[in-house]
Amino acid sequence: MRTDTTSDGGPTEPTFLDAGELASDPDLADRFAREAHRILAELVDGGAALGWVGPPSRDEVAELLGDVLLAVRAGDASLRAACLGRRLVGFGYWLRYARPTHRPHADLEKLAVDAAAHGRGIGRALTTALVADARQAGVEVLTLDARGDNTGALRLYRSLGFTEYGRLADFVAVGEHRWDKVFLALDFRRGA
Repeated sequence: MRTDTTSDGGPTEPTFLDAGELASDPDLADRFAREAHRILAELVDGGAALGWVGPPSRDEVAELLGDVLLAVRAGDASLRAACLGRRLVGFGYWLRYARPTHRPHADLEKLAVDAAAHGRGIGRALTTALVADARQAGVEVLTLDARGDNTGALRLYRSLGFTEYGRLADFVAVGEHRWDKVFLALDFRRGA
């Protein structure tokens, strides 16, 4: 079987990893944290709506990912990554709600794809895998929120069956700029 390669000899098609695969290789886990920081810092620096006003620190991203991996081990999260060769090009995760009354539900907290890899279907593949993981984990409702001007992400989520259940006008503030905060849900109880 032939594998297409890039000019540097790496594969042209991404491979997708789950948290177990990431955690099983210490070198891969360390590289994942560094490269996740790179992706987040570059996207936020470019104005992406990922929850930070300025690029997060490397320590902040490492702590966040450590917390997610602990939640995965407890059965309260899913983490997926996309790589081209040995280079991380995207990742995403969901976390189960901690409050006892909300335990059947989870929130898709983060989805980030390297700007250089946009348009390759990586965000769709990551989200599809995370949705499948949520179904398998018995999540009843998977929620998320997005900044109102993030039309590409909103279009992707809607195409995968998420529906809008609320909107806070001009809620997201970055300096003098204001955007709506849009809330979406995928309700597995309705056969979605």
